[in-house]
Amino acid sequence: MNRVAAAVGILVLIIAAAFVLQHQTQSQVRVLTISTTTSLYDTGLLEEAIAPAFKEKYGIELHFIPKGTGAAIQDAKNGVSDAIMVHARSKELKFMEEGYGVNRKVFAYNFFVIVGPEDDPAGIRGLSPVEALKKIAQAGREGKAIWVSRDDGSGTNTKEIALWKMAGFDYSQIKNESWFVATGTGMGATLNYANTKNAYTLSDTGTFLKYRKEGLIDLEALVDKGEELINVYAIILINPEKFNKDFEGAKTLANWLTSEEGQRIIGEFGKEKFGKPLFYPIVEVLKERKEPYFSWIAKYGLMEDDGMITECPKKFRYGEGMSFFEFAGQ
Repeated sequence: MNRVAAAVGILVLIIAAAFVLQHQTQSQVRVLTISTTTSLYDTGLLEEAIAPAFKEKYGIELHFIPKGTGAAIQDAKNGVSDAIMVHARSKELKFMEEGYGVNRKVFAYNFFVIVGPEDDPAGIRGLSPVEALKKIAQAGREGKAIWVSRDDGSGTNTKEIALWKMAGFDYSQIKNESWFVATGTGMGATLNYANTKNAYTLSDTGTFLKYRKEGLIDLEALVDKGEELINVYAIILINPEKFNKDFEGAKTLANWLTSEEGQRIIGEFGKEKFGKPLFYPIVEVLKERKEPYFSWIAKYGLMEDDGMITECPKKFRYGEGMSFFEFAGQ
């Protein structure tokens, strides 16, 4: 009996030790919190491709908080994240000017697309983005079409506002017209709503392709060409002088995203399932100045800095160990 009791006691000690060791190991896992736009998250790129590969290489887990770019930036300003991954240059610049962000790196691009019902009541198929919006507004005012806007301060909404301005409309005014519907939700929910209303909306290509492939929507891509539709994604590190975050870990992530391995993973994601990538690697385009995409990225995704065009103006660069693209101003 004493032997059995002793054996049981030893077994209990072994189990307890294993539990403590496992708990210690789990508690020591390094985690980066990333505030991100919904288009990167909803497509699966972050959790299905980037996070597993990054953890395998560096042992660092990535935790994502997906929201529209505006809300993602606000979370970062509240101190909850180590970096942001977003796609709205004007908001990114303001974030850095306010002292919250440093070391901006562009890592991918794709395109926005105007989607709508197959019967295309406004007749926009194949038009330029500006002409398409003019026709949608006209058809809307005639009771023939509906436009759905995210109206959430996201990167997609920021692009939409700029496109309406190019078309000669004041977003703050037309959003109050009866044919214009604001959802205040993310890209996926907005696509679903537009689908139920047989309406038009602006989407990033990645989320649209995913939702269409999975049979969630029947909308078609009607306008998908034009430099105005380029969509550039960037990662910005949280200024370590603003918050005590994992700056070194975030820097590792930014450098990895723009490394040969990171760019390959971005470029391959979606190819097998959708027949083409949902996002395109940006580094090679910038290195080799591949046209026309180089000029489009420079115009809509890079920033001016004392006669130069760069992904990160010098005054927002912090510390060592990172390099930045910069080109003579055009």
